[in-house]
Amino acid sequence: MVALAQPEHIKLTPKEFRSEIKPDWCPGCGDFAVLAGLQQAMAKMGERPENFAVVSGIGCSSNIPGYLSTYGFHGIHGRSVAVASGVKLGNPSLHVVAAGGDGDGYGIGVGHFIHAMRRNLDITYIVMDNQTYGLTTGQASPTSMKGHKTKSSPDGTYENPINPIALALAAGATYVSRGFSADMKGLAELIEGGIRHKGFALVDVFSPCVTFNKINTYDWFRSRVYNLQKEGHDPADIQKAFARSLEWGDRIPLGLFYQTRLPTYDELEPAYAIGPPPRHPLGLKNADKENVLAEFK
Repeated sequence: MVALAQPEHIKLTPKEFRSEIKPDWCPGCGDFAVLAGLQQAMAKMGERPENFAVVSGIGCSSNIPGYLSTYGFHGIHGRSVAVASGVKLGNPSLHVVAAGGDGDGYGIGVGHFIHAMRRNLDITYIVMDNQTYGLTTGQASPTSMKGHKTKSSPDGTYENPINPIALALAAGATYVSRGFSADMKGLAELIEGGIRHKGFALVDVFSPCVTFNKINTYDWFRSRVYNLQKEGHDPADIQKAFARSLEWGDRIPLGLFYQTRLPTYDELEPAYAIGPPPRHPLGLKNADKENVLAEFK
C-alpha cells in the first residue's frame, strides 16, 4: 500500500478546535466534558483541524460536530459509524471520529457498530452513554439498567441492558476503553489513544444526563468506578479484558480494557495498494474528462 504523507507536527491548543457555535446542552450535562476532552486530544495530536473529520447521528450528543472547527457531518439516526466508515475509506489520510449516544449507537445503529468492528476500520467511536434517550425526554435506552423507570417503562424496564464493552471485544474492536465525564483528563487520554490507534477504537463514556436520568448520576458513578490501569490490568490480555467487562454493581471499571494491532480493512483491500481512491488515475484523456464534466453542467 502506498504510504500517506505524514502531516508536520505543530503546537496547538484546544481553543483552535472550537467553532463559533456554543453548546446548548443542559447545564451539568456530561457531554461538555466529552467535547473538551476531544478538543484536548486533538490538540495533543499536533495536527491542524482540517486533518480531522467528526461524524454524528441524532441525539443530544450528536450535535458535537457543530461545536468543532474540524470537518463535520451530522447524519441521521444510527448511521454515524456508517458515514464515518465511508469518510475514512474515501480519504484515509483523515483522522475520523464518530460520535453519538447510547441510543444512536447501541440501538438503531448497533448493526453498523458490529460490522465496523469486525472489519477493523480505522475510526474512533466515542459513545456518550447516559443510559437514557435524552433528546426525546427520557425514555429507556439500550443501556438502561433492568428495572429502570422511565416514561416508556413506568413499571421499570424488563430488558437486560447491552454491555458495549463485552460486545466490542466479541466483535473484534482492537482498542476498547471506557471513560467518565467527571474525569476529563483521563477521558482525554483515552480519546487521544483511540485516535492514535490504527484500527477500530471504542471510547464508551459514562456521560450523565442531569435532566432525565436521576439514577445514574455523577455521585452514583463516583461511588463505584475504579481505574483499570491503577490496578495493574494488562490491556494485551483479551480474556482478562472480558472478565473486567462483566463487572457491574459495586465496582465498575474505567480505562483501557484491550488493545492490539491487527491489519485494518484498507490495509487488506487490494484497491488501496495504489493509494486512496480519490487519487487513483481515471484512465481518461483530457478530451474525455471534459466530456464527462460537461454532462454535469
